[in-house]
Amino acid sequence: MLHNFYTFAYFYFYILITTLKQQKSLGSHKYILKSYFCGGRKIVDKNQKIVHNKENHINRYGKNDLDDLDPALNVFFHVNDLYSGKKMPIYFAVNDPSTTPRLLKREQSDSIPFSSSKLSYILELISLANGSPQALAMQQTLKQCELEATPGETRFCASSLESMLDLTRGIMGMVKLKALTTNIHNLSHTLLQEYTFLNKPLEINVSNMVACHTMAYPYVVYYCHGQKGYNRVFEISLGGENGNIIDAIAVCHMDTSNWDSDHVAFRVLGVQPGSSPVCHFLPADNIVWIPSP
Repeated sequence: MLHNFYTFAYFYFYILITTLKQQKSLGSHKYILKSYFCGGRKIVDKNQKIVHNKENHINRYGKNDLDDLDPALNVFFHVNDLYSGKKMPIYFAVNDPSTTPRLLKREQSDSIPFSSSKLSYILELISLANGSPQALAMQQTLKQCELEATPGETRFCASSLESMLDLTRGIMGMVKLKALTTNIHNLSHTLLQEYTFLNKPLEINVSNMVACHTMAYPYVVYYCHGQKGYNRVFEISLGGENGNIIDAIAVCHMDTSNWDSDHVAFRVLGVQPGSSPVCHFLPADNIVWIPSP
């Protein structure tokens, strides 16, 4: 992480860039999109309810009843859960590095339309029908990326490492950046299992942070946001009941008063906006940028 660029990936990108230099028309767009069409984030089932929250920043997908919530929503917890020995069920998705899409180079990203107004054109390039689950997920991602920031918040979407770093520095200033990511040490097919906090969670004292979350799209798109206010970042060592060892990154949002009351985190935790902090673990493909000492 930041996406494991193995030798194959470097060779793949060399061929891709060479092809792009030779193809600057519709054909080059098709080449990139079809090469990457497996999604930076899994497409949700059409029977699931999309819980969209323009006040907050993390899209979550859930059912109508709390008892039927998507298992992937087992990432939220209370700030008073931060102690050694705490046990809780947590969902961690494990992506196969050999099939996980990579970030585009800036020249590739800049050559492809990325807006709701161009969605029909993009779908035509990759032969997807309007109204298909993939098309709806792409539409949701584009809308999320086009939402205006709420007061005190800065947000952007990035599909290249260069643009992500430039835009992050635009929020945090021209400082040296450090990327924090969840590290899964041993792979397991048990995505949801009970974990134990092996040690006292280590708080990373920072005055500013930018969190980036992968979105559903044919290639990797990160939705990044920075928000003024009291947020806390933790490194937590977890031991799973099936033997998984994970060094997880978690963020606690201490002020949720401006969040949408329908945000699924409130239903999971049984709290109301502004009544209690909301903490959540980050999947392994998410990033928290902080100033480096």
